[in-house]
Amino acid sequence: MKKLFVCFVLCMMSLTTFAQKEVTVKAGTLIPLQVVNPTKAADVKEGQKVAFRVSRDVNVDGVTAIPYGTTVNGTVYEAKKSSWWGTKGRLGIKINELITPNGEMVPLMNGDIYVTGKNRTALSVVLFALVVWPACFICGSKAEIPAGYEIQANVAANTLLRVN
Repeated sequence: MKKLFVCFVLCMMSLTTFAQKEVTVKAGTLIPLQVVNPTKAADVKEGQKVAFRVSRDVNVDGVTAIPYGTTVNGTVYEAKKSSWWGTKGRLGIKINELITPNGEMVPLMNGDIYVTGKNRTALSVVLFALVVWPACFICGSKAEIPAGYEIQANVAANTLLRVN
């Protein structure tokens, strides 16, 4: 009888250990994100993925719904490196969704990043016209995002998540 009772207690403990709660992450909830690696427009191509991570736990009703460090992929939609005649670099990244450690998808919005370099076209043209012809080789500054650069995205729709 004792063995049966001990077995029953252990089974009940294991059920409560693996029980999952369900929380609803409401639309508009802020998700803080950080760029994992430095990203330069000259080094990426349109359609390429750029890694981000959640920079702080996102809590809902006292429960961590989206933990710190959850990886998020952004997609490059524009990548133009700086070039002659002072043309500036441009880099655009769109973040549409987050996948939780449980494999659930959370739709995101307002997670776009658009970074431009400094335009030096006027300098290049004036120097070319007044001074020397090599001035046409002056480039604009590069578009780059340093590692650790922080942005915020919003949850696009109410999303039900199962958390441990």
